[in-house]
Amino acid sequence: MPTVYTKNNCHLCSLTKRALRQRGVPFVEVNVDEDAGAREMLVAKGFRQMPVVDPGRKGSDWWSGFRLDLIKGLVGA
Repeated sequence: MPTVYTKNNCHLCSLTKRALRQRGVPFVEVNVDEDAGAREMLVAKGFRQMPVVDPGRKGSDWWSGFRLDLIKGLVGA
């Protein structure tokens, strides 16, 4: 199951969550404004933009930003 790392008042985060819901893709949301450990982990991985999506599949790369092309790849996965 994908994990979407978000922050408060993030337009791209809202678009990503909406696109996942519209396509029926279940996901877990982690708000980095409320989870300092998650924020530190993402910074350590080199991410600087929200949202960050962990597709939840072995061997799949994480991505940041609103990526409809990659979201479509999660449908039916």
